[in-house]
Amino acid sequence: MEKGKKQGAFNKFLTFIEVTGNKLPHPITLFAILAVLVVFASAILSSLNISVESPAEPGVEVTITNLLSSEGIHYIVTNMVSNFINFAPLGVVLATMIGIGVAERSGLISAALRGLVTSVPKRLITAALVFAGIMSSVASDAGYVVLPPLGALLFIALGRHPLAGLAAAFAGVSAGFSANLFLSATDPMLGELTRQAAATFDPAYAETINIAMNYYFIMVSVFVLTIAGTFVTEKLVEPRLGSYKKTESDEAEKIDYLSSNEKKALLWSGISMLATIAVMALLIVPEWGPLRGDGPNPVVNSPFMRSLGPVILFVFLIPGIVYGVMTKTIKNDKDVANQMSDTMASMGMFIVLAFTAGQFVAFFNETNMGLVLGVYGAEFLQSVQFTGIPLVIAFMIVAGFINLFIGSASAKWAIMAPVFIPIMMQLGYSPELTQMAYRIADSTTNIISPLMTYFAIIIAFAQKYDKKMGIGTLISVMLPYSIVFSIVWALMLIVWMLLGIDLGPASPIHYP
Repeated sequence: MEKGKKQGAFNKFLTFIEVTGNKLPHPITLFAILAVLVVFASAILSSLNISVESPAEPGVEVTITNLLSSEGIHYIVTNMVSNFINFAPLGVVLATMIGIGVAERSGLISAALRGLVTSVPKRLITAALVFAGIMSSVASDAGYVVLPPLGALLFIALGRHPLAGLAAAFAGVSAGFSANLFLSATDPMLGELTRQAAATFDPAYAETINIAMNYYFIMVSVFVLTIAGTFVTEKLVEPRLGSYKKTESDEAEKIDYLSSNEKKALLWSGISMLATIAVMALLIVPEWGPLRGDGPNPVVNSPFMRSLGPVILFVFLIPGIVYGVMTKTIKNDKDVANQMSDTMASMGMFIVLAFTAGQFVAFFNETNMGLVLGVYGAEFLQSVQFTGIPLVIAFMIVAGFINLFIGSASAKWAIMAPVFIPIMMQLGYSPELTQMAYRIADSTTNIISPLMTYFAIIIAFAQKYDKKMGIGTLISVMLPYSIVFSIVWALMLIVWMLLGIDLGPASPIHYP
């Protein structure tokens, strides 16, 4: 009876998430609403004469700017286009996606993922699936489309439960989304929002932030999460699923192994990637490198580190073209142009989102509300002695909970960064740390959010092997991954904090 009550409560919670999330406005509409609310809030707070001392300029008083005043309305109307164009992640994300899009549409990324998981020894299949899933975040959706069904087929071929293979791949792709051995479009997308939020508190410090700010941490995270995902699959999920009886349709399914031509194309695309990286290194490693900086850290504080968007573009574009030419998915320059165009077409939603999000972020910064909230919020947290590791964990819990209702990582961060980064900076924690804590919480709760973009697709894949599979069943399968990934990744961040290791190049734990 007790078990039934718990199951009923769990289902009610899932229903609450789904119903509440579906009632929320679309992120584009949500940002438009938030922008309007900021305008009215600025008028109210300005009338209360609220002010704080600027942390970056002691003795300088910062007040709330009223956007409903004549000057404020003038600002709104004359800066609407520039707010859109200057939305921090817009240009760099679109640029990086040109290269990544060609690598994806030429078939390179899909082939690399298939090649990885179909070429390892049987005993390492689970680890390979999780690892490949984590690495798939360099592409927009290849991991979600390729790996879960492939994982299910591989597990069937090995006499294992297909849903365990599907779950392992889904956990890597979605829960490990913010870990990678390469920089992906996520890094500039979130990084530029972080830099913009930090600039409201300390413009000088914001200039030192680079989009590779979390690179060391996310690189190590790949191996930690691969081990965690393998453990959860083989020790928790698969034993719970039990044995699986093959059907006739399962027998008819075939694993799509790489052809000899695909293997050859992968080899040469890999060589071209290494050559591209070598050429890029010549721009910064030698003392005569044209993109090398000055001072004690000429590599970190350099034009190169401030231009990682174009670097990511070419690192993926050139191997993508090489692979496409060798596999005939690219026959001429028109095919490359079409693949780039198709990628930009798929970014239409992001571009429109950038318009409304750009207004909200710009209005919020113009009013000085982020700085004022940061100072007052930090003072309150200090007064109740809520700082340090408990504060970071609490922030992660809040971010994870919000992720259950708003799926877009960039949309959530555009809302949260202007508020939380100034608070954390006031308390002595760097924007780089705040962003990493957010990325952990956002990733680990993806697989238990019914509103996650690809959740319905994963259910469709799973229903091939379990006709009764629904939202609640899938979440119950994925919940162990979410819990273990959250605990392991949070502990890793805590250890990182205690050791004081930089999260990325010149990206410290503490501020200033």
